[in-house]
Amino acid sequence: MTLSPARVPGTGARRLTATLYGYSFLDDLVLLYPVYALLFSDTGLPLWQISTLFALWSVTGLLLEVPSGAWADACSRRLLLCLGPLLTAAGFALWVLVPSYGAFALGFVLWGAGGALGSGALEALVHEELDRLGEAGRYARVMGRARAAGQIGVMASMALGGPLFALGGYPLVGAASVLACLLAAATATRFPEHRTPADDDGGDDGWVATLRAGLAEARGDRRVRGALLLVPAVAAVWGALDEYTPLLVRDTGVADETVPCLLLLIWTGATAGGLLAGPAERLGRAGLAGLLACAALALAAGAALGTPAALVLVGVAFGGFQLATVLADARLQERVGDARRATLTSVAGLGTEVATIAVYLPYAAVAAGTSHGTAFVWGAVPYLLTAAVLAATARGLRTRRGKARAETRNESPSTPARTQ
Repeated sequence: MTLSPARVPGTGARRLTATLYGYSFLDDLVLLYPVYALLFSDTGLPLWQISTLFALWSVTGLLLEVPSGAWADACSRRLLLCLGPLLTAAGFALWVLVPSYGAFALGFVLWGAGGALGSGALEALVHEELDRLGEAGRYARVMGRARAAGQIGVMASMALGGPLFALGGYPLVGAASVLACLLAAATATRFPEHRTPADDDGGDDGWVATLRAGLAEARGDRRVRGALLLVPAVAAVWGALDEYTPLLVRDTGVADETVPCLLLLIWTGATAGGLLAGPAERLGRAGLAGLLACAALALAAGAALGTPAALVLVGVAFGGFQLATVLADARLQERVGDARRATLTSVAGLGTEVATIAVYLPYAAVAAGTSHGTAFVWGAVPYLLTAAVLAATARGLRTRRGKARAETRNESPSTPARTQ
């Protein structure tokens, strides 16, 4: 027999993962990435205005994050994954056609809206399709590789950004970014989606009812609440610092043309972190605490040294944070139900956006008064605090389990004693 039932899930999984990896690569193939902070600066924007642009980006995501997750639970997730890159493409086109503070602001609104449409929808679609194929246990490994594919897209942006910029300046780099977004939208049409809104209880009541049900699930389940809080605690700060990495690299004294190449050092580390998600998926609270502490120390050391070679340490730190982000998302997916999966993933995304906004303006204040390196060092502090909390809860959990086992041992001899 040439076809067996066992081969069908493997074929479906290969189609899903191939589409996912291609989509992740193209979605992060933003050729403007290594130079857009420089574009803002060259247009004449001071640092505080640049920080307001990043904050506006996050505010847009904040306002749309949870509603878009509910939309993804109430309608087609694949459709939202197609629309997101189209909005981003429009924003990038504005940046290079009419470079000004207003155009940059509108572009970030469109980019934030596009990102919000995909946030929650992508994770939910992948988890449910893997679950349908009987391979839900591979979720962390698959999403880790997807994050790595995205980082490879970022690295390709770094490698190509410099030559394209030298060849055609900001217009050529912008046009290439728009093209990548259009290809990402086309790739999203290849995602399999066997789920329909009617499959989820409450889906027929619309996205508002779905949103309410998802929030009720978060309030009623302590394990879900903990997983929701862990995602922003891990993802927010390094996600904000990411936007300033070109300026951190420039502060090491290198020429602008060298900035994209040195950014590759940082994103090589982030890519490696995504690829390690599979082997590291069994890390408990104590292991995750150790990972965050080591990454925080590497970030502080690399930023404080302020040399091009020290950026390797920043890359190691970003790798640790990327790995921790994937593991935190996997824990959340394990604890939520399918009917409200995208909604609750978006709730975690909302928390991440709120925490990210809380980083931007203090960062600008510290960097303006000192340096970008000093601001990055301060960015390590929240991770040390998160690591301490995780370590404390791990010790508390071990203590409770030890007491429960001791009580069980003390009670077990009582039965034969009564029978004597």
